[in-house]
Amino acid sequence: MPDPTSSITDNPYRLGSDVIPSHYDLTIAPDAEAGTFTGSVVIDVEVVSPTGELVCNAADLDITEAVVATADGTTLPATVTPHPDTERVTFAVATTLQPGRYQLQVTFAGRLDDRLRGVYRSTFTDPQGAEQHLVVTQFEATDARRAFPCWDEPAFKATFAITLVVPEDHVAVSNASQISRTPAGDGRDEVCFATTMKMSTYLVAFVAGPLEVTEPVEANGVPVRVVHPPGKSHLTPYAIEVATFCLDWFAAYYDIDYPGDKLDLVAIPDFAFGAMENLGCVTFREVLLLVDPNEATQPELQNVTDVIAHELAHMWFGDLVTMDWWEGIWLNEAFATFMEMAATDAFRPDWDRWTSFGVARTAALDVDALRCTRPVEFPVISPDDAEAMFDILTYEKGAAVLRMLEQWLGPDAFRAGIRHYLSDHAYANTTTSDLFDALESSTGQPVRRIAESWIHQGGYPLVTVDLVNEGRTLRFGQQPFGFAGDRGDGAPVDDSRSWPVPLIFTQGGGGVVSVERNLIEPDGLDVQLVEPAEWVVANTEGTGFYRVAYAPDLLSALITHARSELSPIERYGIVDDAWASVLADRLDVVSMLDLLGQFTAERDVTVWQRIVGVLGSVNHLVEPADARQSWELEVGRLLADATGHLGWEHTADESDRTRHLRGVLFSTLGTIGADPNVRVMAHDIHDRVLADPSRVDPSMAAAAVAVIAAAGGQADFDAFVTRMSAATTPQDEMRYLNALADFDHPVLMDRVLDMCLDGTVRTQNAPYLMRRCLAHRTLGDRAWSFVSTHWQAINDRFPSNSIARMLAGVAQLDRPETASLVFAFFETTEVPQGDQILAQHLERLEVNLALRNRATGQL
Repeated sequence: MPDPTSSITDNPYRLGSDVIPSHYDLTIAPDAEAGTFTGSVVIDVEVVSPTGELVCNAADLDITEAVVATADGTTLPATVTPHPDTERVTFAVATTLQPGRYQLQVTFAGRLDDRLRGVYRSTFTDPQGAEQHLVVTQFEATDARRAFPCWDEPAFKATFAITLVVPEDHVAVSNASQISRTPAGDGRDEVCFATTMKMSTYLVAFVAGPLEVTEPVEANGVPVRVVHPPGKSHLTPYAIEVATFCLDWFAAYYDIDYPGDKLDLVAIPDFAFGAMENLGCVTFREVLLLVDPNEATQPELQNVTDVIAHELAHMWFGDLVTMDWWEGIWLNEAFATFMEMAATDAFRPDWDRWTSFGVARTAALDVDALRCTRPVEFPVISPDDAEAMFDILTYEKGAAVLRMLEQWLGPDAFRAGIRHYLSDHAYANTTTSDLFDALESSTGQPVRRIAESWIHQGGYPLVTVDLVNEGRTLRFGQQPFGFAGDRGDGAPVDDSRSWPVPLIFTQGGGGVVSVERNLIEPDGLDVQLVEPAEWVVANTEGTGFYRVAYAPDLLSALITHARSELSPIERYGIVDDAWASVLADRLDVVSMLDLLGQFTAERDVTVWQRIVGVLGSVNHLVEPADARQSWELEVGRLLADATGHLGWEHTADESDRTRHLRGVLFSTLGTIGADPNVRVMAHDIHDRVLADPSRVDPSMAAAAVAVIAAAGGQADFDAFVTRMSAATTPQDEMRYLNALADFDHPVLMDRVLDMCLDGTVRTQNAPYLMRRCLAHRTLGDRAWSFVSTHWQAINDRFPSNSIARMLAGVAQLDRPETASLVFAFFETTEVPQGDQILAQHLERLEVNLALRNRATGQL
């Protein structure tokens, strides 16, 4: 609860605490055809200190009437004064309201937002070919105020009773169960929902339109349904299976029952986020909810599983217990990301989810190695600041730090701390220190001192490892790690940074393998060994959020023992840390390729994904035609052992990860390796898919699409556009859509870019397709010209939260002439909802420029 002793804040975007809401009776009547809505709200409030006005949030609303009702029923007309710059509204009355309980009664109207925020309209084509409209909400972070006047800050928790007035043949869902539906007498129904638990405004949700709803399936007494556009019920069973598993699993993990009275998973055709954890009414992009397991690749199926698990983890961690203000959003998102891994791993242990998490952790490490990284938690002032918090550092770094703590403290002790935190703060708000104190209380370890250095400080260490004292002392040191950009020296900005590093290391020697836990303090750590170590892993199971630099002899020994002694994620770490060393100018590209040559017998798909990532980065640097021919042969040589072992046909007893590996290798050979036989084979595979999808493993079907795009022409492009429009699953649609950005022809690149702005591509997808265009090896400069020329149209059309994400592609524009245009453009152009993220993209471009300068002669 906000501090009631403070009625004024220094932040013009924050509300005072002299008035506290406790309950909202909200009625909304949307008109999807007209693109408008009307509404009324009655808000129960407590006035804490004498005041003549009530101030709350409102944006883009036409408030038509407002009164304040006293406890005895007297109504006081209120003068309405909007403050659009700070998205607030003042309701002033002609007398002083003494401390006590009142009701604010407001009627209002608004327009359905055209940028997928607040209350907006989503459009789809039904099975009969008719265009249909949905009314949808997306309120996180600060857009509930676009739907109704409210105290739109996380700490102002209240209960909500919601009524929707919708056409009589439309489905309507909200956070709680429907309690009545009565005709309004004008072709519409009045649908009333039960009162919710006490929660924040950003979690309020409602969806209405010509939808279908599956029959409920109970999980521990909670009815679970999928709400979806017509004709897609056959794509819902998998989501039900995952959701029911997760509800039971989370309730057991947290030792707290699910806090809602029902759970609807709602598939939305137009959605700016991936999904949103509205209590009891979780909204998703279709591709992240509706799926046919028989036609989806393992990563596509895992993605659906992850996202459902992530959103349901929030029902406790975020909805039941909520951060006090937006600088603490990592408490929600990092923990939900951590828990999605744990739940998916429990649901499908054969997917080895903690190994594949290494890919996401790498992306976070790469951002956090930049000079302009930020702490996971930092001050948030405005709505734009809040929107910018939803980035890779909040999600993936935060989750990686939690994983590091969990493994170092021990999973059981960690879970005890989480249960303590949730039970103590149920239905309330918290700060980061509350979580650390709960973990410290439950474990007896110095959690606050350790964790605060990782959450309140940007960056991470490079842990150095050496054997001294004739091999009887293992010496660990640390220093801040940073990439080499325009300074060219790889030195971090602040050499004084240090961390208490939770260390789990493995040593092997004399046939004995042991695992130990310790803490590397700023001045390092010496571990005395009973017997000399033959090899050492300084980041056991890859759970530490740091890079490792081994002494040369130790690295050589580690690679020698990699296949026999190391787990896949530990082998992944060797490759990952080596490439980071290339970017930091600690290792040259040729030496990196030599290291990859020692992994040709690798059989794990996650390790291969990291190898392929390195190959893709080097591929971006190889320029002359004669050099490319040699390079493509080298790629084929590196992959020969693995492809010869696997072959191109799957067998019935293969694991999902083995099939995924085959697709990765096939795609790499046909794209980076430009293998002519693979390119011919891709067309044959695609023809078989068109004839009968069940005849082809989905991993190979998806790989064939990628290979065809890399070498395809006009006819292939047209065929892909047709397939995209006629796709029978959301995953199939996205495969073809994304592949359009990979065609290597200027005219086709122009077509893709035009499609992003002319409405052919949905605005939820267009920014990410443009990002892929910007990263194109040969045509990225052409995409940049389009983006810079159409900058205003892009900002007017696309969801604001997607602009900074779209610009990730500029980091690949590392030819000097194009890079200079990018830097010049952003000297006079701002991205207010993502200026920190943009700065990171531009610094990564500097890093890539420096790498190109170093590597050109070597390659």
